[in-house]
Amino acid sequence: MSTTAISGAGFSIDEEEPTEARIRRLISEHPVIIFSRSSCCMCHVMKKLLATIGVHPTVIELDDHEIASLPPPPAHDSLSSPSPAPAVFIGGTCVGGLESLVALHLSGHLVRKLVEVGALWV
Repeated sequence: MSTTAISGAGFSIDEEEPTEARIRRLISEHPVIIFSRSSCCMCHVMKKLLATIGVHPTVIELDDHEIASLPPPPAHDSLSSPSPAPAVFIGGTCVGGLESLVALHLSGHLVRKLVEVGALWV
């Protein structure tokens, strides 16, 4: 049985790696990563917000069956929608969806968090 690996954009995908393990690995390998469905307008807004600050996240588009494997947002996160995607992870921690990312930015904590994980230099 051969393993097919796809490399590109600084990450690799092992076709035989279980979805949950692959997602956990990608989260641990990238300081800022967004998991999304294809052509998701909320993901586009997330990328624009982060790019405005000076951060260019890794974006992974997942199939519907893969989205169920995403780790849940923090229990105290009442701003996240019930849908797990799009979801942004900063420093291995689930921030949540677009609403949570914007709230983090408006509270003044987003830049500090990005600096802490090495995704932004000020």
